[in-house]
Amino acid sequence: MLVHHKAPQVGLEPQTPQRAGPSPTHCTTVCTPALTLCEPSRWYHYDLSRHAAEALLLSNGRDGSYLLRNSNEGPAFFALSVRAKDSVKHFHVIRKDNRYCFGFNTFPSLKDFVKHFANQPLVGSETGTLIVLKCPYPRAVEEPSIYESVRVHTAMKTGRTENDLVPDAPSLGTKEGYLVKQGAIVKNWKMRWFTLNRNELKYFKDKMFDEPIRTLDLTACSAVQFDYSQERVNCFCLVFPERTFYLCAKTGVEADEWIKILRWKLSQIRKGR
Repeated sequence: MLVHHKAPQVGLEPQTPQRAGPSPTHCTTVCTPALTLCEPSRWYHYDLSRHAAEALLLSNGRDGSYLLRNSNEGPAFFALSVRAKDSVKHFHVIRKDNRYCFGFNTFPSLKDFVKHFANQPLVGSETGTLIVLKCPYPRAVEEPSIYESVRVHTAMKTGRTENDLVPDAPSLGTKEGYLVKQGAIVKNWKMRWFTLNRNELKYFKDKMFDEPIRTLDLTACSAVQFDYSQERVNCFCLVFPERTFYLCAKTGVEADEWIKILRWKLSQIRKGR
């Protein structure tokens, strides 16, 4: 069974909807009002949230999987979400005067934009990570029509109402990249590979290592801030009860990105999320 997300009336380019039909050159479902080309609608996920995109790509995608979705920045902005090993990076695609701007390229039509992706482009971010966009993640995925039978059904707690049902899930908020870290005892600086996922910040000897040197539990972190006490630029620190960790990024933009997402993580933790 193919499961399709419902397509809201928003999108990339206006178009008169087509009738469904078993044609080898057309989609077998009604094309979105957004697209003049049926093919990209297969990996255009409409109003899929950033959180849901990360959950999809991390749980069921692979390195280089990507999808296109609407951005919350406005109707002219779209987000390209790309899995890069154990994190998901998000890039803006901007529509301006019916042209599509991505990275350093401008595409005169949606067809040219999609053709560019067929050639598996290489994308680099501020962190220096290079990602090959290998395969689009489809909006419609084959799923079995199998359901479990309920054999036990009883209440564990009584006296509760619908007001006690509080939806809760930790934000994924992934990020990864190289940072220079100061040692704890010998105050030298070494390059380490950092990954951020949920409430854990891990650092590794290098990118290809599977086991981290250490995992920092952000629920114990009290502050993240720029640091000017070190004889280095682009530094920031994470304050823990037993130690303050000093880290340096390659650029000021990259340091600012790390600080913003780490502070956001702390704000979510304090809200109990």
